[in-house]
Amino acid sequence: MNKVTVLVVEDDAPVRNLIVTTLKTHEYKYLTAANGAEALMLAASHNPDVVFLDLGLPDTDGIDVIKQIRNWSNMPIIVISARSEDEDKIEALDAGADDYLTKPFSVEELLARLRVTVRRLSLIGNEGNKDSSVYTNGDLKIDYMAGCAFLGEEELKLTPMEYKLLCLLAKNTGKVLTHTYITQNIWGRSWDNDIASLRVFMVSLRKKLETGPDSPQYIQTHIGIGYRMMKAD
Repeated sequence: MNKVTVLVVEDDAPVRNLIVTTLKTHEYKYLTAANGAEALMLAASHNPDVVFLDLGLPDTDGIDVIKQIRNWSNMPIIVISARSEDEDKIEALDAGADDYLTKPFSVEELLARLRVTVRRLSLIGNEGNKDSSVYTNGDLKIDYMAGCAFLGEEELKLTPMEYKLLCLLAKNTGKVLTHTYITQNIWGRSWDNDIASLRVFMVSLRKKLETGPDSPQYIQTHIGIGYRMMKAD
């Protein structure tokens, strides 16, 4: 039996049953909620490892559920919603969601997103048992204490801004960080010119990390939304 417990928050019974059947087939433990109030109660009382959350709940908006959970927990939240506009995705991610899956979705993609999240949880747990001052992801290594980064045996010649961006992405490996989230954490604000500057810095950083623009190994661009540090093979 998989030790990971998933809380499924979905008011549409056929969709909820599909997700539950998928989880059961792959030996995940699960809890179900059909509304926001029940979701918050189960999240607080059972502390699930991952939450699958629909935004269109009968008693409240899923965004409010995300915000309330984020008041006391960092448990991963994967939004599963029919809302497909970039603005909806950005609002959910800025509220604290870790990932966003648009309906209709394939079972294979649902499981893939869950595996990525579980790997990130495992990575965080393993780092808690090791020297947390060093981050390793494939050939990329960041020594937080020394304030430097390496790709293989070569030290990366990063500007202070590039280093800050790299550290922010690394500490959120597997999670999509929106432009707003990044600029607020780097500059303490999120203006249009900050986002434009962010794109310039990201281009420069990626040139130093990636072998080519068409084959990103570390930093994945989510057009119109933000960036994600991927777990390297």
